[in-house]
Amino acid sequence: MENTIQITVIDRENVEHVLDAPTDMGLNLMELCKSYELPVKGTCGGMALCASCHVYVLTDQDLPEPSEDEHNMLDSAFFVQANSRLGCQIKLHQELDGMVVKLAEESE
Repeated sequence: MENTIQITVIDRENVEHVLDAPTDMGLNLMELCKSYELPVKGTCGGMALCASCHVYVLTDQDLPEPSEDEHNMLDSAFFVQANSRLGCQIKLHQELDGMVVKLAEESE
């Protein structure tokens, strides 16, 4: 479909899930993962306030720089790496077709 891309999400057990993602609904990565019932909490509802949608971006994607709120949240998150992002801050669009992310470990 014209308004659909594929995103691969690797869960915490290293299982790959290839997700069809609509680009015409204004969804972000956290919402996509939740719609496929992957273990992403998104506790704050996508406001960059909790880091429960923390992912590692494994492919070279042209993503906007993290906002100050996202930086601040990642500064307080566990297991942060150079490729860490909050899924709620990654808006789905055509240029993300083929992106691969891995769910970050949980702090619990």
